[in-house]
Amino acid sequence: MKTSRPSLARTMMTSFRNRRQRPDGASAVEGGNGVMTVASYNVHKCVGTDGRFDPGRIIDVIREIGPDVIALQEADQRFGERSGLLDLNRLRLETGLLPVPVMGGTKSHGWCGNVLLFREGIVEDVHQVSLPGLEPRGALVAEIELQGREGRSSLRVIAAHLGLMRWARRQQADVILDMLQSRQERPTLLMGDFNEWRLGPGSALTKLEPVFGPLPPPIPSFPARLPVLSLDRIMANRTGLITDVTVHDTPLARVASDHLPLTARVDPNRLGD
Repeated sequence: MKTSRPSLARTMMTSFRNRRQRPDGASAVEGGNGVMTVASYNVHKCVGTDGRFDPGRIIDVIREIGPDVIALQEADQRFGERSGLLDLNRLRLETGLLPVPVMGGTKSHGWCGNVLLFREGIVEDVHQVSLPGLEPRGALVAEIELQGREGRSSLRVIAAHLGLMRWARRQQADVILDMLQSRQERPTLLMGDFNEWRLGPGSALTKLEPVFGPLPPPIPSFPARLPVLSLDRIMANRTGLITDVTVHDTPLARVASDHLPLTARVDPNRLGD
């Protein structure tokens, strides 16, 4: 029997259906009862869909979301000294978020453009992973100790930005899995711009399924003005660890970057399950 391969048109139709099913306006993720908001956001070097460089709009979108943990992509300049593009002091004052510390360039915010910000907790470990491919890509891994109703627990967060070529994404997924196998097992979130619109067997993300389970339903986040492709993802290595994954779709988010942020909820008290 001939197996049909996922096409761009079919993926776009699936994305349109998921877009109609999500709530209109701002993200449906709300805090309360100890539930954390996590998010992933490709800030496109702070250049909006209007072609204007405006880091302040990115901070305003992050304030709209109100995350406890957020992974940013393209938050540094691409080449040269890879200088950070955001005002981290303003971000801290207006959102309470602090960057996970990294080793490397003194002017950059993160690692290969990836920045992890968190509101509360203690960073126990940080690991910077270089990913293979033709482009400079990387993953930033942080283990953060959190306080829940049942006591302290640790959450591993991986912020990644995968490549434009499918063969590179496959290799990059293998590197991430190899890294996890070499480290102690614990609740883990994988967040970022994975640059993969395909669904099913054709998707490079199927490489991640042995650890992160079946791919979640696609939620369109790109392009921001009329999102039809699910390039951004939030995944977990434990069933039920994340809920209410949705896109943060507001008038400001549609103009601040070419991607919309993706958000989800995490109950810290389930981290020990």
